[in-house]
Amino acid sequence: MAQTLFEKIWNSHVVDEQSGRWLLYIDRHLVHEVTSPQAFDGLRSNKRKVRRTDLTFATVDHNVPTSDRSLPIVDQTSAMQIMALEKNCKEFGIQLFDIHSPNQGIVHVIGPELGITLPGTTIVCGDSHTSTHGAFGSLAFGIGTSDVEHVLATQCIWMEKPKTFEIKIEGKRRNPHAVTAKDIILSIIKQIGTGGGVGTVIEYRGDTISELSMEQRMTICNMSIEAGARAGLIAPDEKTFQYLKGRKYVPKNYDEYVEYWCENLKTDSGAKFDKSFTIQTDEIVPQVSWGTNPAMTVDVTGRVPSPEEYARGNPDEEKAAAKALQYMELKPGISITDISIDRVFIGSCTNSRLEDLIEASKVVKGKKVSSKVRAMVVPGSQLVKKQAEELGLDKIFKDSGFEWRESGCSMCLGMNPDILASGERCASTSNRNFEGRQGFGGRTHLVSPVMAAAAAINGHFVDVQDLDLN
Repeated sequence: MAQTLFEKIWNSHVVDEQSGRWLLYIDRHLVHEVTSPQAFDGLRSNKRKVRRTDLTFATVDHNVPTSDRSLPIVDQTSAMQIMALEKNCKEFGIQLFDIHSPNQGIVHVIGPELGITLPGTTIVCGDSHTSTHGAFGSLAFGIGTSDVEHVLATQCIWMEKPKTFEIKIEGKRRNPHAVTAKDIILSIIKQIGTGGGVGTVIEYRGDTISELSMEQRMTICNMSIEAGARAGLIAPDEKTFQYLKGRKYVPKNYDEYVEYWCENLKTDSGAKFDKSFTIQTDEIVPQVSWGTNPAMTVDVTGRVPSPEEYARGNPDEEKAAAKALQYMELKPGISITDISIDRVFIGSCTNSRLEDLIEASKVVKGKKVSSKVRAMVVPGSQLVKKQAEELGLDKIFKDSGFEWRESGCSMCLGMNPDILASGERCASTSNRNFEGRQGFGGRTHLVSPVMAAAAAINGHFVDVQDLDLN
């Protein structure tokens, strides 16, 4: 019987099934400082050990400061959580990439770059954007703290089986430098809504996906969760195998694995999906979010919609849009390019990889950040930072007036010192624009790295299709 990629991975990891719930074996467990303290306390109180320390990897990312790391951590909550993770990893024998490690970084950046993330595996982490790892053909999803404890103790997790959702991304982008993976996924979410993928695992397929780099595929899968999906998946191919080859944690008999992956990790011809959606990339232009969820997004060439336009007859959506406009302090009909900004953030598990920084640097090279804007670049990992500095990207950004930071989640969420002040408006390469996400009263516009960079220079949003980015 023909099977989808999801069904193949799922079926090969089922340990048991009871009353419509499945016990799934987990190949990799990624841990960070925010969702793990209670899980380790639970192990301790129940006198349990970590089942597979060799398959468990930890890092500090959410709370870690991105400023001078030779200084003490000022925020006491952050300091306590980081120290707790260090203590727990030492006690339970878990590999930790701590604040001074050359391998430290955002958990969803270091997993792939260290070769911890592998095709055909199941991966969990106490963070919703674990879906990022699906770009490698792995079934990866976020879990809650109680499940973190369960996986630590058993290397398994109980789950309900998601349905399958095929999203075909077809066609050629008009300008690959201006229309990025971020624009593609924002366009998808704009069309299917934040609930369009609820209860499903999305497999992204089509000509455009094949053309995308691994970094771009990670951006697509990262934001699957913003469409309500449980996970995102892309079948591995030669780009996947070349990306992983030679990385620290890949198996020694790597070529044998590649042979198996090539043969088995793809959706069979004739396999049926529960849902299907198609989008043409030649119709996509750079995107900018205007509201307080990622579906509230329009073309950079467009205008802020009225609540009625956005809702299309849905009274709940109309109320949500009116509330969002009030929070964002925007009026219907204003051109996106007339929206001025105060801050720019280039970073997060969505857009902090080397390729993202290279593309953004092309926009700012030889130019200066607007005097009205405070802009910062936060690499996704210490390795990304090192590679960027070897290419001279840090100098390009600093010469332009950007702050060049250490790696971490930073301003993606208000859990560290890198936050917006109330009322500040930010062009952000992160994944969520919820109320207060980047700081109480902060206003977030989701954009690609090149769009954020251009906004920093101009002090307002501009259409990067008009720029020479080659």
